[in-house]
Formats: sequence, C-alpha cells, structure tokens
Amino acid sequence: MDADVTDPAVLRLASPVPPSDGPRLCAELTRLAATGATEIVCDVSALHAPGLTAVDTLARLHLTARRTGCHLRLRHPTPQLRALLELTGLAEALLGDEGFSPPVPPD
Repeated sequence: MDADVTDPAVLRLASPVPPSDGPRLCAELTRLAATGATEIVCDVSALHAPGLTAVDTLARLHLTARRTGCHLRLRHPTPQLRALLELTGLAEALLGDEGFSPPVPPD
C-alpha cells in the first residue's frame, strides 16, 4: 500500500490494505486539503482483491474529504470493487456520477 501525491492530488491504494492505513491516509488527505486541494483522486486500479478493509478505508477517506471541503474521486475501480461497494451500500456515495471514472475499455 502506498500513497503518492502528485499534481493533481492523487492517493494510490493497492492490495492488500492493512487496517492501519485508514487513519494515515485520512491524515494525508487532510494535509492535502490544507494545501488548497479541492479534489483528491484516489487511484484504486491496484486493488486487485479488495476486501472490507479497503471499503472501510475508502469510506473513511470519503468522509474526511467531505469534512475538509474536498471531493474524493475514485479512478479505475475494478469490477470486484464496484460489486463490493454495491453489496455494502456505499456505491452511491463512492461511485456516484461525480465520484468515479468509468472503466477503461480493454484494447
């Protein structure tokens, strides 16, 4: 799991996501918001085997973004992550029209 900040502000999540990463990533998002970022892109393309810990982390990031006045946008969610978000009832919050980038069609 690694967080990489670039321009625009991007956090990258990769499998596996340990429970301890949630608070650290929320602190990083808060730091980015304090620098003036209004949108944080969360690249989740490397979440090949997403679990409930990843979903919990994303939900925490979403709430932190809202509290700091930022918008969290998921980039490249896998079908497995989309299904898990649907199952947990978080799809609308995390994959709403403004909250995700559509999947990239295969070449």
